[in-house]
Amino acid sequence: MNLLLLEDDHDLGRAVADHCSNAGHVVHWCRQVAEAWDAPPPDLALIDLHLPDGDGLDLLRLWRGAGQLWPVIVLTARDQVSDRIRGLNAGADDYLVKPFDLDELLARVLAVARRTAPAAAAGSVGGLRLDTDAHQAWLDGAPVDLTQMEWAVLACLAQRPGRIFSRGEIEGRLQALGLAEASSNSLEVIVSRLRKKLGGGLISTHRGLGYRLER
Repeated sequence: MNLLLLEDDHDLGRAVADHCSNAGHVVHWCRQVAEAWDAPPPDLALIDLHLPDGDGLDLLRLWRGAGQLWPVIVLTARDQVSDRIRGLNAGADDYLVKPFDLDELLARVLAVARRTAPAAAAGSVGGLRLDTDAHQAWLDGAPVDLTQMEWAVLACLAQRPGRIFSRGEIEGRLQALGLAEASSNSLEVIVSRLRKKLGGGLISTHRGLGYRLER
């Protein structure tokens, strides 16, 4: 997944960024609220509350007010029940009190990602149409028979057609869905099977970068 980390403590920020990166996630680390506001949209955000230029909850309220619905986990030393209630009411999906175990943080990232995955969405790219509620794909009006792993990879790429997804991002999303060990097939094999079913030109490979669903 693409993670946005908002944390001004250098040692903690480096530890979280390194641990998440080693788990296959892509981390964009910000030290200030203004920097996080201008950052590219993440798949999930990890935010501290007390920052040099403001409060993380104010940023969270701005995101929610602007219709930005990516999941957010608050990381803070504020451990009162009232603080947790305030964070959840502001739109947080989870609340983790410092100091915390880095493996627990990763587990919560995956749990929140599973819990907040869109329940239903439909879209089309050229002759390809997807319904993520039914886990069904159609090509030129004909249903396409996909395995669970094939569907998960295709749904990941289809979230942002035209954007290159790295191997780490795709594998992170599979892990978030509990599919990391569902098959011994490599990502290349899965993409190859998708191309046979959807046509060779729909999914492009960008060496050293990843895969893209063409518009």
